[in-house]
Amino acid sequence: MSEMITADLVDLDLSADTKEAAARALAERMVAQGRVTDLEGFLADVAAREAQMPTGLDGGIGIPHCRSEYVTEPSLAFGRSAEGVDFGAPDGPADLIFLIAAPAGADDAHLTILSALARQLMNAEFTSALRAVGDAESAAALIRGDEPEGGTDSVATPVAASAGAATGSSAADGSTPDSSTADKGAGADTGADAQPFRIVAVTSCPTGIAHTYMAAEALENAGRDAGVELVVEPQGSAGFTRLDPAVIAAADAVIFAHDVPVREKDRFAGKPTVDVGVKAGINRPAELITEVRGKAERGEVTGGSAPTPVERGGEAGEGYGSMLRKWLMSGVSYMVPFVAAGGLLIALGFAIGGYEIKSAPSVMQHFVWTQTDSWAALMFQIGGVAFGFLVPVLAGYIAYGMADRPGLVPGFVGGMIASTINAGFLGGLAAGLIAGGVVLAIQKVKIPKAVRGIMPVVVIPLISTAIVGFLMFVVIGKPIASAQKGMTDWLNGLSGSNAILLGALLGLMMCFDLGGPVNKVAYTFATAGIAVSNPSDSAMKIMAAVMAAGMVPPLAMALATTVRGKLFTETERENGKAAWVLGASFISEGAIPFAAADPLRVIPSSMVGGAITGSLSMAFGATLRAPHGGIFVVPLIGHAFFYLIAIAVGMCVTAALVVVLKGMRKQSVGGTAPGAPEDIAAPASEPKQPVAA
Repeated sequence: MSEMITADLVDLDLSADTKEAAARALAERMVAQGRVTDLEGFLADVAAREAQMPTGLDGGIGIPHCRSEYVTEPSLAFGRSAEGVDFGAPDGPADLIFLIAAPAGADDAHLTILSALARQLMNAEFTSALRAVGDAESAAALIRGDEPEGGTDSVATPVAASAGAATGSSAADGSTPDSSTADKGAGADTGADAQPFRIVAVTSCPTGIAHTYMAAEALENAGRDAGVELVVEPQGSAGFTRLDPAVIAAADAVIFAHDVPVREKDRFAGKPTVDVGVKAGINRPAELITEVRGKAERGEVTGGSAPTPVERGGEAGEGYGSMLRKWLMSGVSYMVPFVAAGGLLIALGFAIGGYEIKSAPSVMQHFVWTQTDSWAALMFQIGGVAFGFLVPVLAGYIAYGMADRPGLVPGFVGGMIASTINAGFLGGLAAGLIAGGVVLAIQKVKIPKAVRGIMPVVVIPLISTAIVGFLMFVVIGKPIASAQKGMTDWLNGLSGSNAILLGALLGLMMCFDLGGPVNKVAYTFATAGIAVSNPSDSAMKIMAAVMAAGMVPPLAMALATTVRGKLFTETERENGKAAWVLGASFISEGAIPFAAADPLRVIPSSMVGGAITGSLSMAFGATLRAPHGGIFVVPLIGHAFFYLIAIAVGMCVTAALVVVLKGMRKQSVGGTAPGAPEDIAAPASEPKQPVAA
């Protein structure tokens, strides 16, 4: 740790009022020390990591961190804020802020020390000492774990000395001596002959440096307090040491606290399991232990595979709205590939064989290898089959996101019923939510041990499918079908200013979060309209407006970096070259690096351009049957010339706004806003000077 932090990397009077400003202030110290080569590129990597999951933790701690190609050596900067900075922690702002910078190819030894720091942040004595320390040198020494002068009674376990806890033979890396001994001691009051409850856990996070090991430490501490035998396998950036198969076999339950897929997950199959995000492992480990013990008492077991964090049905403590979004996005994420494949095949069938190809006989009865129409009919009919899966897949994987594998059967059946009774997209949403809810309700029922083995295979699918089928056919199917028809009729009746306003709204949504949930809502709304064999003209106009608006942000950023490159960093100019291709291919995420570095200018500008493009596309009457493809499906677009004009106008408006806003910032007196390349600073003791790009 001695090489990772020095007094020059400590700011005990951090004055930043936002997390972006805090990261910038600490990163500037790293730049001044030659530890970071490109401030803006590094901050973009920090922002991208922060966008995956807020790095604020209970107890007033913020720990922004990332791996970056702009980091020359593993480094740690520490800031202490009197007012506090909001890093998204449930209990409020953070006053202790650690910026961890790891090179893209950091070695295991450095990562081990950084993970040891993460564990120390769960030590109340350590954080209390940091709040009380009076000077930068002492703070750096405390973090390094240097022995204080005149004695050895340090207030906190030295970080460097504790590095072995991250990879040595302890519960942290998969072996049992330390944690099992401590846990058995904690559980000694249960009686000499009592067998302690045994839990194995896995923790992991996207970067694998901080949250992974903090969750491991929190779970181990909670296990000791609860008197259970708990062993953790942290799966971090430096690799991981597998738990002994005998330890897993002897475990009574499993806890997964992760935000990336658990490696070799099948090792833990067949045991009661709690599956949550890594921050839940940090913030509420005792609750997770109680929850998994309850599942074990009820005999609830999990198969060999479970949904990823995006697919999970939400964690305890989350609001219903947040959980509902996760469930719906689970279904949408599985449905979209069917939309893309089926839609493009149908569109190609129309392009080759004309609109009348929908009336062609089955290719099983008539297919001539040398006839173009036969190939067109083949594409159209394959695409139609793919579209037939849309509603069942949507419903099935919504239920899967809620209830794991047992939700698949009633979800798919409910979705197929929705298709059969013409309840469409709305019916699929209802079927998936009902199926997931029914399965969750059944799983809460206590059952005899003798029949637990057949529950996932026979009992749950049978009962849940019967209930969902009854509700869809007899109770709610007809009202939903009527609502679906009403929405379709409303879309078909849109014209004039109403259609233009809808196009503007969809454009705003497509450009708000660049591939995030709001963007996906607009895209799903559009694809649902064309996911039929004979979509209405209004539905195809909506699809055209959505795709046009989604192309604007990356194309605009590419244009802006071309015409006014000096306003952007070298990294952004390189990203601008790739953004031409990404935007042309309808990949809105191509603008994310720009939005992450300068969100207050890029996102509003993109939304304005997207709204203009969406409204112009609707005004021009452009239509699109294909759900994806960008400029590569222009031959399939109705009124293609005006469609391209709409995109060009939105692109130019967004690029102009970004250039103007960045130019205004450049001319401003004093400090500049986050995201400015001119903010690259000399050491804190020197005045800032603009850097010419």
